Amino acid sequence: MLRTIRYAAIAAALGSAAQAAEFTWAETTDPQTMDPHAVNSAPVLGFLNNVYEGLVRRGKDMSVEPALATAWEPIGAGEGWRFTLREGVTFHDGADFTAEDVLFSYQRASDEASDTRSWFAAVSEVNVVDDYTIDIMTSAPNPIFPSSIANWMIMDSGWAEANNATLPDKESGNYATLNTNGTGAFRVTAREPGLRTVLEPFDGWWGEAEHNVTRAELTPIQNPATALAALLSGDVDYINPVPIQDVARLAENPDVNVIQGIEARVIMLGFPHEADGLKYSAETTDANPFADPRVRQAVAHAVNVPAILQTIMRGNAEEVSQLVSPAMNGFSTSLADRPAYDPDQARALLAEAGYPDGFSFGLKCPNDRYLNDESVCQAVTGMLAQVGMRATLDAMPVQNYWPELRADNYDMYLLGWSPGTFDAEHPIRFLAATPNEEKKLGSWNFGGYSNARVDELLPMVQSEIDADKRQGMIDEITKILQDEVAYVPLYVQPLVWGTRSNIDLTQRPDNFFILRWVTVN
Repeated sequence: MLRTIRYAAIAAALGSAAQAAEFTWAETTDPQTMDPHAVNSAPVLGFLNNVYEGLVRRGKDMSVEPALATAWEPIGAGEGWRFTLREGVTFHDGADFTAEDVLFSYQRASDEASDTRSWFAAVSEVNVVDDYTIDIMTSAPNPIFPSSIANWMIMDSGWAEANNATLPDKESGNYATLNTNGTGAFRVTAREPGLRTVLEPFDGWWGEAEHNVTRAELTPIQNPATALAALLSGDVDYINPVPIQDVARLAENPDVNVIQGIEARVIMLGFPHEADGLKYSAETTDANPFADPRVRQAVAHAVNVPAILQTIMRGNAEEVSQLVSPAMNGFSTSLADRPAYDPDQARALLAEAGYPDGFSFGLKCPNDRYLNDESVCQAVTGMLAQVGMRATLDAMPVQNYWPELRADNYDMYLLGWSPGTFDAEHPIRFLAATPNEEKKLGSWNFGGYSNARVDELLPMVQSEIDADKRQGMIDEITKILQDEVAYVPLYVQPLVWGTRSNIDLTQRPDNFFILRWVTVN
């Protein structure tokens, strides 16, 4: 089992003599949209990091570095942050980048229509100082704010207004759903959702090119075996993921490289905390067993995580007890142990909760979002059945999956979460805070989990500068989430990429594929 994270599994060996070339790649999930503020998901944000840019970005080692801002500093005693913007930057259509675009992008990304609005829960106002200086004020000191906006992408205000795309529309879509105008190293030249997306280098990019790619094409291939066949035949240069069961065989092939690591993403089971009854039960429609923490604890004991990791993940993942992995800042080392696999204890808990014969329910799961997601859900279904929790599995493409969760059409669901800040505060804000549109909290807390103490501690965690005090607060929140079984964390997802042997690239633990680090030799 892998015990370390390799931030750069293959470091790019770049040189001026590298021959320019075309590059093709395949992933199981096509980005749902080209709008950087419409959908807060890794397939969208990871792809668009090649096209749009933020004030800051993450480097190969995940450190925060300058992008459209060249410097930032706190204002006063923690009232906010002043960002000095990069001059001479243009968007892909030639328009100049200024502070007005930052202000517009804040207003757009923090609007109710945006799926990224929770990123700005701490922001009280944004003020343009001059064309290349902007102040982002916070309601309390927020030492992690710059790192929290690494995936906030800046749009051209004039372009958005001219094309009636001043706000994102993730339901019906608008011009920004299919078209882009960023400042990034690559620009989209063709977009056919579900079929192909073509990118070409942006000649006017402000940065120094670290690639030799003249044209890149993404083809979504949902079936991993089909993607693997395309890699082996040379039809594509890179695939993500490589089927776990094929890793050993592929590693022996001299024509390809296997790049392995551990992602920052925690895979977990979620529950309908607020629901009055189950939607997909044959007999328990007027009661919600999952509202009882003893039933949720029974789930935790019934799922044999070590068996899943051994059989489905082939030893390439690590079990986890929290909403973040041990590699993340804020991980609670004293709470590292997850519930033991104990079906007898699970049955006893169900009986104690009033369900000695168990009950039936519906489990929703994606089949093209996480590594072996449907197989994991099938295994979970079988394990829960052994203790009397009889799940009907409904697996579907992620494009249909998120609308189902947002419409509360589930009794239990599978979710993966990778903290964009690499800090434990991130999933607390998105997954554990009581949903509150006005405060921009809990936007991915589908089940409506709520705990007053968690809500009280979260702003304190966000503003505390003393590391030990902050960790103590996070530890308290983590214990509450574990005691109440707000979620059932299962494991940290592995990263397994495959490339042709002539490809150099960098694998980051956020599973973002950055095209400007690719060399075709």
